[in-house]
Amino acid sequence: MAEDKNPTDEPNPDIALEEALVAELDERDLEIARLKEEAAQFKDRLLRTAAEMDNLRKRAEREKAEATLYAATNFARDLLSVSDNMQRALAHRPAETASDETKNLFAGIEMTERELLNIFQRYNIRKVETVGAKFDPNFHQALFEVPTSEHPPGTVVQEMQSGFAIGDRCLRPAMVGVAKAEG
Repeated sequence: MAEDKNPTDEPNPDIALEEALVAELDERDLEIARLKEEAAQFKDRLLRTAAEMDNLRKRAEREKAEATLYAATNFARDLLSVSDNMQRALAHRPAETASDETKNLFAGIEMTERELLNIFQRYNIRKVETVGAKFDPNFHQALFEVPTSEHPPGTVVQEMQSGFAIGDRCLRPAMVGVAKAEG
């Protein structure tokens, strides 16, 4: 008798082809997953780099603005003594009986002082608030304490020398006397 061929003994070409296709699909799925992961990493890097560049741009703009604002700091600090000397001269203005020449001299000093303060304002330099203000160690330097019941403790009651600020920074602290409780 002729040998019966068992269909399971011979490799079925359809099954072999199907297994090969499944194996190839599995490989491609793995490759797709790997490429998706790689793309996600690149996207993350891109987003981080973009955020870092944005932060760098903002920091550079802020530093430029600060440099512009505070560029005149040393020059302004040097001019404060000029302002102080003009204020001292004006504090010793002679009586109204002084000659016209003397009055004109002091009027000129007063106009010069006013113009200097206007220029300071133009460059965001301002006098520090003192008398009546609460003592602020960032902008005031206490020279002495005054026992008083008229003002709350910690209030500036006397200014010995004007203080100035440029922007939000202290250019020179005001020299002041501060109220303290009596007793």
